[in-house]
Amino acid sequence: MNTLLNETVGSLVAKNYRASAVFAQHGIDFCCKGGRTLSDACQSSNLNAEKIEKELLEVLEEKQTAGPDFNAFPLDLLADYIEKKHHRYVAEKIPMLKMWLDKLCDVHGERHPELFEIRDLFYGSATELNNHMKKEEMILFPVIRQMVAAKFENRKAEMPPFGTVRNPVSMMMHEHDNEGERFRKIAAISDNYTPPADACTTYRVAFETLKEFEADLHHHIHLENNILFPKAIELETEMV
Repeated sequence: MNTLLNETVGSLVAKNYRASAVFAQHGIDFCCKGGRTLSDACQSSNLNAEKIEKELLEVLEEKQTAGPDFNAFPLDLLADYIEKKHHRYVAEKIPMLKMWLDKLCDVHGERHPELFEIRDLFYGSATELNNHMKKEEMILFPVIRQMVAAKFENRKAEMPPFGTVRNPVSMMMHEHDNEGERFRKIAAISDNYTPPADACTTYRVAFETLKEFEADLHHHIHLENNILFPKAIELETEMV
């Protein structure tokens, strides 16, 4: 009998993004910790593995019709999509969220001191994400595109200055882990982005946008950790 228990969480979401809804429902991290097997993920969270496997099988048996099949994207197209969709989203939302969080600390900070910690965490994330995206856009993604072009043109790929694509991939995945942990802290401090009873409209909008920002970050990291990076390593290995 086929079992999903020995497959990694990330690979299951890569096959069908609907699986992410099952994992989200049970609090299983499929992006930063997508390299764990389903069995290990369930064991570490004291979850019923057979029950979750059954839910996943029901989802995976359905034909994926909602949204594009990112697993089938050529790597250069996937890098372009991540840059234009997710990197652009982050760049657009950061200034807005900084402004709102500053205002909330000024107006509500005395009654809700946790806002200062949320702001500090987000400011740290904003700085690191901006640096992280620049490294991808200027170093890693161009090398991935160059490898795809070399394979298409049936020629040898140029050796990158960092030796192997595994080196920047390892660094990017480590930075993904850091940001995933930072947003887990923000979610915990904010009671999963639940505004207090005395929250004004800005308070509610800011928390809703933070929640949306984290969801986008999860999908962003999933596309890189579970699809783009492993396939880039595989492509490089084929071309050596």
